[in-house]
Amino acid sequence: MSGPLAGIRIVELAGIGPAPFACMMLADHGAEVIRIERPDAKRGGPGGDPAKDILLRSRKTIAVDLKSAAGIGVVRDLVASADGFVEGFRPGVTERLGLGPDVLLGSNPRLVYGRMTGWGQDGPYAQAAGHDINYVALAGALHAFGRAGEKPTPPINMVGDFGGGAMMLAFGMVSALLHARTTGQGQVIDCAMTDGAALLMSMIWSFHGQGLWRDERGVNLLDSGAHFYDTYACADGKYVSIGAIEPQFYAALREKAGLAADPAFDRQMDPRGWPALKEKLAAVFATRTRDDWCAILEHTDACFAPVLSLAEAPAHPHNAVRGTFVEAGGVIQPAPAPRYSATPTTTPQMAGERTDTENVLAEIGYTTAAIAALKTGGVVA
Repeated sequence: MSGPLAGIRIVELAGIGPAPFACMMLADHGAEVIRIERPDAKRGGPGGDPAKDILLRSRKTIAVDLKSAAGIGVVRDLVASADGFVEGFRPGVTERLGLGPDVLLGSNPRLVYGRMTGWGQDGPYAQAAGHDINYVALAGALHAFGRAGEKPTPPINMVGDFGGGAMMLAFGMVSALLHARTTGQGQVIDCAMTDGAALLMSMIWSFHGQGLWRDERGVNLLDSGAHFYDTYACADGKYVSIGAIEPQFYAALREKAGLAADPAFDRQMDPRGWPALKEKLAAVFATRTRDDWCAILEHTDACFAPVLSLAEAPAHPHNAVRGTFVEAGGVIQPAPAPRYSATPTTTPQMAGERTDTENVLAEIGYTTAAIAALKTGGVVA
């Protein structure tokens, strides 16, 4: 692998969702990530096909029996030579396995130990089960998602699992790795999706504190309340997005949409007029197809883009020129981001069968005989 994290080794205890995404990010940017799975684990997410699970890309994968003392010993040996360790279990699980922070940092004081949970390592909810929808609800974020007069709408699982969880953990890992390289001191990262989802709402909290955001859905500048920041249906049933906030961009939208002479649109920032103006805009956009509106509004300052489906997005000319999506192992998927001028990333490699065990263990000093004994005893696969 190439990329800015080349030379960093991360050991990942297999899980689902946010922790694998964080490790995917680290691997995308050049880290060597060794994923430890149970020998009997179902691989590849709900579909069970690791070759199609994007979150497992660009890893080395070995299977270790964590119920055996010998298996725990293998993991400890791996972590002794690693820069980082990532786990996504409920608080206390790795301690009970004998892989808690005290043990692993005791043998590797430079280790960065990343912990990914929904609620955090402490607090009244810490031991409760949950999912993204619950974490963003408690964080005060879910309340803000949805249209006026309607119930909160879950933003799939991007805000809690991946934005507030995985990406925060990836950022925390890199920050702590930099600290460890400077000081020789490792540490534990307590990454909670509730904390991260709350942090992602910082600008909204700022608006609210200044009296610029009402604590209700669908009536504000960025939550579909404003006519100039919303999606609209076209004549063909497809949608376009509009985000013309600044006066000059709003003027461009009015001009391109044939609304420059309509005085009703002059009071852009008066919320009292937004519902009526939204109805007018909806009627205008419904007169043409999405492609017609692309011909009129693309590449202008009207802050416009078509709303593309999963099938459409990879083929859009802008995404194609940028290489925003790539094909790896026959699977279309988002490319690593962001881009680097001096340490470019490589095309992801999809996961396959577990073929890394012998090489990984040999790299940390296990003899051929010792590896064979572990395999014969079912400790590794």
